[in-house]
Amino acid sequence: MPEGDTVWRTAAHLHAALAGNTLTRTDFRVPDFATADLSGQRVDEVVARGKHILMRVGGHTIHTHLKMEGAWHVYSSGQRWRRPAFEARLVLETAAAQAVGFSLGVVALLDRDDEASVVGHLGPDVLGPDWDLEETVSRIASQPGTPIFSALHDQRNVAGFGNVYVNEICFVGGLLPLRPVGDVADLRRLVGRGRQMMVSNRDRVERTMTGNTRKGQMHWVFSRDGRPCRRCGTAILNDQIGVALRRRNAFWCPHCQR
Repeated sequence: MPEGDTVWRTAAHLHAALAGNTLTRTDFRVPDFATADLSGQRVDEVVARGKHILMRVGGHTIHTHLKMEGAWHVYSSGQRWRRPAFEARLVLETAAAQAVGFSLGVVALLDRDDEASVVGHLGPDVLGPDWDLEETVSRIASQPGTPIFSALHDQRNVAGFGNVYVNEICFVGGLLPLRPVGDVADLRRLVGRGRQMMVSNRDRVERTMTGNTRKGQMHWVFSRDGRPCRRCGTAILNDQIGVALRRRNAFWCPHCQR
C-alpha cells in the first residue's frame, strides 16, 4: 500500500493539473456512482489526508484511496494511456488534461460537508497542515500495551505511515516491533524522527531511509529478511504482526533492536 509521501505527491500532481479548471467530462466506472456527472463544475483543489485523496469540486468531494494497486495518471488531451482501459475506475477531463485513476481501492462521491464521514477518524497527518506532534504522541501513549509496530500503523493515531516507514522507524529507534508502547522511552523523539524521514522523502520519486539512493541501498530493514544488518551484520528477521484485522510483515535486526 502506498505510503503517505506517495499519496501527497499524487495529490499535488493532480492539483497542478486540475485545480482552477472546469471539468468537461467525468466517467465514474464504479456501480454506485456510474450515473454521476460533474461536467461543467470547477475543480477547487486536490488534497491528501493521510492516505486518502480528496478532490473538491463545487459542493462535492471525490474521495479516492489507492489501497494496494491503485494509481493516478495525468495525460494531455488525446494522449495514449499507459495502463489498460479496463483498469480505469475514474476519468476526469478538462480542456487540456485527463486524469485517470487506475485500480483504485475506493471511489466515492459525497457532499463536501460530509468529508468527516470518510477521514474524520484519522489522527494528525504526517505531511498535513494539521500536523501535531503532541497530539500524535498522546494518542499512541493511550495504548500502552499495544506493540509499537501496530500503534504506528494505526491511522487513528497518525495518518500517513505505512509498512515501509513503520519498519524503518522501529529500526532507527532501536525497538523490536513487538515492544509495548508503554516501554518506549521517548515516543516524542521516535515519532519526530519518523516524520523527518517522510518530509525528506516527500519530493523524491526514489524514497530512501538510509540517505543512499542507489538500488538496493535505500532501506535499513524493510524487505531485507535474511540479509545482513547494515550496522552490525546480523541477519534481518521477518514475521507477521497483527494490525487491526490484518497482518503486516515486520522486519528487524535482533541485535540492534531490543
